[in-house]
Amino acid sequence: MPSALFVGCLWALVRAGSYGRVGDWSLVLPSSPAACAGTFLGIAACACLLAMLLHPFQVRAVRVLEGYWARWPATARIAGVLTEIQRRRWLALRMRAERTGTDGITVRVGADAKRRLAARPPAHVLLPTALGNALRKGEISAGERYGLITLTSWPHVHMQVSPRMARTLSSTRDALDTAVNLCWSFLATSVLSAVALYDEPNARWLPVGTLVAAALAYKGAVTAAETYSGLMHVVYDLHRFDLLEALHHPLPDKEQERELFEEVSATLVGEWVADLSYEHPGGRSSRVHDADGAADAK
Repeated sequence: MPSALFVGCLWALVRAGSYGRVGDWSLVLPSSPAACAGTFLGIAACACLLAMLLHPFQVRAVRVLEGYWARWPATARIAGVLTEIQRRRWLALRMRAERTGTDGITVRVGADAKRRLAARPPAHVLLPTALGNALRKGEISAGERYGLITLTSWPHVHMQVSPRMARTLSSTRDALDTAVNLCWSFLATSVLSAVALYDEPNARWLPVGTLVAAALAYKGAVTAAETYSGLMHVVYDLHRFDLLEALHHPLPDKEQERELFEEVSATLVGEWVADLSYEHPGGRSSRVHDADGAADAK
């Protein structure tokens, strides 16, 4: 759908002749049912091709909106400015959350500030954008509460989740990716329409409208990212011991849990931990688990 929106807008602008002259919008609509069907199939085919070409760059599309811009000097400077803005907002939220009072408004404002602050990472690791901070909250705290490094252990823990949790994670991630793709699509459409309609004052609402739509899609991506970050915490709460079982490590006591998970994290990043024990009940396991929690005997 995001690709179809972009392709459809480009097709309409080209059909109207808006590039290079004042467009004739009466030429946009097909003149016959056959032309209408051909137009629909053409737009659908181009949208599918564009979506397939862009699919390998999905992670990069999300990371750019997260604010990982340090690779280029120009964007690194912008990132520094935006990060400072995010830091000031974080400090303002903390002041609001720490404000004391007994009246209803102060209590409600403080509770809302605490909720919003809990969805953001600490001030020293903030990213330039709200989307980046929403995802970073889960990336640096979901497993760290138990001694696991989230970014390293997440692929392993994710493979141990229950079918219901896997469906929930997949649905939330799809919502995040869709919102990000819509944001990029509306931004690209806004640029195309601004170039084509600069000499048509009556049609300048189109680039403005697509910019507003891009902002709404970005806000939806932030909301989905906050939900996904919360689910990452739930995954570690419920399935961290499944990781130990899959790696054939004995289950620890409460006092030993953090130490054991720190050792497991060290092995996952390539370090050798000599005293890390293994437990193989009944010899080599004869059951192979897949990502849905199913098992097949071999």
